[in-house]
Amino acid sequence: MKQLLAVDWGTSSLRGALLDGQGRVLKECSFARGILSVAPGDFATVFEACFGHWMRAAGTFCLISGMAGSQQGWQEAPYCACPAGFDKVASQLAWVKAGRIAIVPGLSCEREGIPDVMRGEETQVFGALQLLGIQDGLLVLPGTHSKWVTVRGGKIENFSTFMTGEFYALLRQHSLLARSLPDTDGEVDWVAFDEGVALALRGTGLLQTAFSVRTLSLFGRMAAARLPSYLSGLVIGEEIRAQPLPTGAQVVVIGAQALTERYERALAQRGASVQRVGADASWRGLWALAQTIHTGWDT
Repeated sequence: MKQLLAVDWGTSSLRGALLDGQGRVLKECSFARGILSVAPGDFATVFEACFGHWMRAAGTFCLISGMAGSQQGWQEAPYCACPAGFDKVASQLAWVKAGRIAIVPGLSCEREGIPDVMRGEETQVFGALQLLGIQDGLLVLPGTHSKWVTVRGGKIENFSTFMTGEFYALLRQHSLLARSLPDTDGEVDWVAFDEGVALALRGTGLLQTAFSVRTLSLFGRMAAARLPSYLSGLVIGEEIRAQPLPTGAQVVVIGAQALTERYERALAQRGASVQRVGADASWRGLWALAQTIHTGWDT
């Protein structure tokens, strides 16, 4: 029975999991070797140092998702245009080593003539579909650049990117608001977070609501320790406000608990129900893709 080495190679981190023929995780590991830490031409060396011992097992096949397929990565995997399902993505893999190591292409779509792209999130979406046993849905992947993804018939039809995490960091560290905020975020203050979400949902936009961080501090109406949670609620609430969600909408939120919990609370204020899927969606998605590849992979 062959094994799959599933790899998520991002900008700042490198994760891998060894899966058996049924998609079960046998081993996992992670390294601080994101693509930005790897010099051009050194990707094969880093891969061998991290995963060579797993790849030496007879018949082990490797699929890599994420920024390893970007222009700054190991080998460019050109974007696959939406709509795209398992078969289309699998047919456009970039092969590093024929029959042994391949990089999953990212996806592209257009809205009103403006292109949008993702790398890595597509495998998480495919994994969530498998884990939940669904073919249609609205999914969100929170993060530095959050992705809202529409899936129909098992295919990713389109998606939109929101720079929510990046805007939080910019406001938190490099704006006038930073002077009112403590050095560290500390534990989440859920009351303050909910207040930020509520203001964002009824406000006119983040350019106006963000200044409330300054004025609430200035007039002593919110303690400094509560402000990071409030600001987090503002930016996530702004993202939620932009979504055309009908009352009673169902949303799948994919990612680590620290973020998915915030999105579930924020979406509740829009009357949406949430299913949460963890980081194992990446492994399940890569395993599902492996099943469509005709390279002798056999479960």
